[in-house]
Amino acid sequence: MTASAPADPKHAFPADFVWGVATSAFQIEGAATLDGKGPSNWDTFCRVPGAIADGSNGDVACDHYHRWAADLDIVQSLGVNAYRFSVSWPRVQPAGSGAWNDKGLDFYERLVDGLLARGVSPYLTLHHWDLPQALQDQGGWTHRDTVHRFVDYARGLAARLCDRVVSITTHNEPWVMATLGYETGLFAPGCKDRRLAMQAAHHLLLSHGLALQALRADGCASALGIVLNLSPVQPASAAPEDIAQARIEDGRLLRWYMDPLFHGRYPQDIVEFLGADAPQMEPGDLAAIAQPMDFMGLNYYSRAVVSAKGPWDATQSGLALTDMGWEIYPEGLTELLLRLHRDYRVPPLFVTENGGAFKDTLQGGRVHDTGRTAYIASHIAAVGDAMRQGVPMAGYMVWSLMDNFEWASGYEKRFGIVHVDYATQQRTLKDSALWYRDFLQQQAAA
Repeated sequence: MTASAPADPKHAFPADFVWGVATSAFQIEGAATLDGKGPSNWDTFCRVPGAIADGSNGDVACDHYHRWAADLDIVQSLGVNAYRFSVSWPRVQPAGSGAWNDKGLDFYERLVDGLLARGVSPYLTLHHWDLPQALQDQGGWTHRDTVHRFVDYARGLAARLCDRVVSITTHNEPWVMATLGYETGLFAPGCKDRRLAMQAAHHLLLSHGLALQALRADGCASALGIVLNLSPVQPASAAPEDIAQARIEDGRLLRWYMDPLFHGRYPQDIVEFLGADAPQMEPGDLAAIAQPMDFMGLNYYSRAVVSAKGPWDATQSGLALTDMGWEIYPEGLTELLLRLHRDYRVPPLFVTENGGAFKDTLQGGRVHDTGRTAYIASHIAAVGDAMRQGVPMAGYMVWSLMDNFEWASGYEKRFGIVHVDYATQQRTLKDSALWYRDFLQQQAAA
């Protein structure tokens, strides 16, 4: 018995549309100290008392480092044509500079070749938050030298893989690394300094631009871009103070990244808002950031509602919430895509992450995750709505392929369409995975 898939013709997408699933290295690989891998800032952060909700870490995670072949068989069985994954920088270059680790590089060679052998295109992310601890010890992304170490890393990895990977993403969600890592302290490295956060954000963007320049100079033919986490930011009320606060938050979340990437400048209202916390720059930085991109990735989970009185209670809206406490608001994805298309000269867009955490129960070998299935279906429909209104969409990827280490939430939150029993590492396709498989079969037959 399989999950039913929608047959509504409005869900028909172009034949060349990319359908995928996504993961990240630290969240699934495990093998934290095996075969020469160095420590990352997240390995260190997991040891901070109280940093991770359940006191866990990524030492084993989903043991993907050993189970990659069986996991790729699952990817193939879903009928997707793309798999988005990240490389662990400290696995391939343990100190973040200098010597490379051949055993780590060999792992990703096997992974890429395994995907190609299964007819699945590899979509590589260079950096999904796990910075080598050796670089963190020198200041991490607040230290300008890290920019140049990242460029060297990008060039070295591309020299091994860019002949086979379809695309290369520089960074996944620089806002998260900068704001949650250096301002609120909720994520690694756990700093709480807005000035450091804004400097980190600038260095992340600069390293992106310089890496694109270097990879193109080296002749890398993979499509090159970046992935941002974005949301429509809406005021909690029509009160002037809520509207003003929403404008600031939109500036910090969206315009602070989109404006330099596509307009070659930071938004002036946010520069003024930050005052002395605005980042230090050198001549030529903004021009380097604003490199043409072959694609842009967008990670969308919900909208952001802002009140000048403080954090907004999502339960006030009456909308259904995921297990993260986030509203299920698919129309926000359409709204966001239309805004990006209107305000920026965007290249082809991918939804590179989209999904929901729900409290899953494995019963009789099945996981009946109707909430997640409905979430994914409604957001795919939202992408279709944006495309019909002229947005240049190139693909959609579900987050996540499997349950995994969910950062500061540890293993308490499950985003996967494949259930993982962490005690046995057994994988079980949830109903959402069966629905996605059937939906893609319908797309292929359309």
